[in-house]
Amino acid sequence: MVEPVRNEQQWPDTTVDSGEFTVSLPPLVEPAAELTVDEIRRYSRHLIIPDVGVEGQKRLKNARVLCVGAGGLGSPALMYLAAAGVGTLGIIDFDTVDESNLQRQIIHGQSDVGRPKAESAAASIREINPLVKVEIHNTALDRDNVREIFAQYDLIVDGTDNFATRYMVNDAAVLLGKPYVWGSIYRFDGQASVFWAEHGPCYRCLYPEPPPPGMVPSCAEGGVLGVLCASVGSIQVTEAIKLLTGIGEPLVGALTVYDALEMTYRKIKVRKDPACVLCGDNPTVTDLLEDYEDFCGAVSPEAEAAVVDATITARELKEWQDAGKDVFLVDVREPAEYEIVRIPGATLVPKGEIMSGEALAKFPQDRQIVLHCKTGVRSAEALAALKAAGFRDAVHVQGGVIAWVNQIDPSLPAY
Repeated sequence: MVEPVRNEQQWPDTTVDSGEFTVSLPPLVEPAAELTVDEIRRYSRHLIIPDVGVEGQKRLKNARVLCVGAGGLGSPALMYLAAAGVGTLGIIDFDTVDESNLQRQIIHGQSDVGRPKAESAAASIREINPLVKVEIHNTALDRDNVREIFAQYDLIVDGTDNFATRYMVNDAAVLLGKPYVWGSIYRFDGQASVFWAEHGPCYRCLYPEPPPPGMVPSCAEGGVLGVLCASVGSIQVTEAIKLLTGIGEPLVGALTVYDALEMTYRKIKVRKDPACVLCGDNPTVTDLLEDYEDFCGAVSPEAEAAVVDATITARELKEWQDAGKDVFLVDVREPAEYEIVRIPGATLVPKGEIMSGEALAKFPQDRQIVLHCKTGVRSAEALAALKAAGFRDAVHVQGGVIAWVNQIDPSLPAY
């Protein structure tokens, strides 16, 4: 998902501007002792670039890079880091390959469906470059293990797709003094930057607080053009190589914004925020948070309150329908999602129309209103808006369309 990029007039003067800037940094790692004959043959196109040369390739060989996530961004990042000759690649991912991943997560193939992503990615890396050492962390990154895992690597490449993990990655990197390359994607838009508190801003300088729940849809909710992953992932790898070898001007203190439809790149300067709670002059966050999910808020407090005693399961909805209960079933997803799969009898009323009040006149006062979305997050937010408008008996379906497919009709596509 892509964070909302604000207009420059909305940024604090101390944080962002669009002026010209350059940042040059020393190499992140020392060079390895030598390159073998096989390595010289393999990396010859790097070696003849004056800025890289033998010395730069030795630094890549000696580097240890961790990729957080082997999904949309992690796929091209891992493949090109391996091809570039990064000596040790770490992969942390606890998910398994799903068929819906294959549209963009190109490190995995059809035969990998159901396989742990970290293991599938490692196999692809070994095929790309057997000279690279792969370290698998087939686990969820959390408060208890993030420090120990990050400490083993020189550089972190962040390929995560949720705010809770992004803030945890940032906080752990700052506390450990590690640089990391960040990327974000959504539909046709991408963003990338390098966060290194010792030389520039951290992620919290750019985004001090997570967006309100529901403001920024996930890729699972809003979609992503598959090739966008390659565009942004390639930027991330380019930045990683520049940091490791000490060449060029890395995106420390800069945000690159990419619009695939317009084929434009925009570079925005990002200054270190002296008031940043983590890396500012007087930090108040000096350790990892106890609960990043709670900090980011999957749903708003209003939604949390609204779903209490107003949540039914997919099976209960089916029982109501079979019994002939007068249900006004409302699908609050977007039209494109509705075209893919729908619960029988549902009427499409997108969440945005409910939140704005535009669609409230469509809701009857004398029927049982049941809301659903894909997983239950958007319908919870819409439910809060309906209850605030006086529809006290409205309920929503826990798990949404996914629960309906899994529990009631597996013949339908789970997108």
